[in-house]
Amino acid sequence: MLKLRPQSATAVALAFLFALSQAAQAFPKRATQLDFRLKTTDGGEISSEMLRGDVVVLAFGASWLPLSKAQVQGVQELADEFGEREVRVYWVSTDSDSPKSKNYATDEQLRAFARKNGLKVAVLRDPDGAVFKLTGADQLPSVVILDRAGEISGSPIGGLDPSRKLVDVLSPRLRPLLGDK
Repeated sequence: MLKLRPQSATAVALAFLFALSQAAQAFPKRATQLDFRLKTTDGGEISSEMLRGDVVVLAFGASWLPLSKAQVQGVQELADEFGEREVRVYWVSTDSDSPKSKNYATDEQLRAFARKNGLKVAVLRDPDGAVFKLTGADQLPSVVILDRAGEISGSPIGGLDPSRKLVDVLSPRLRPLLGDK
């Protein structure tokens, strides 16, 4: 077993800390501000800049995903509950916009999916999943909350618990962002 004198141990520890600090500088912190431009299924566009000043909920899903039916119903309940309190709620479809893809959906198909499931909030398209990937989410469905500065608030909420309402799950995270206690 190697024994180090106290001075040597201190020198090794300092060298390690220096190396660690250099490594940390080489990998800058991931920006938490989410910048995006997403098309709506009705031909419009929503950008992160347009939403600054509001709390934003982005619920990522796909029309082909069986859980998305329950998700969009929860998303609409959330919009009904918080819509008048400067919370903007969107369902973000990761369905492909390429006819060659097996997960292809037209804007009309996504609008029909929304109507069939009672979704009245705007449906945004993230067909290549670029925004989804930027959020740090790793599964569909997922929900990401942005604070008034456009920064990701907390970790993405992945999956869907069918025994809990989305409003109940997100309320404890939304209320402090709205100034509620």
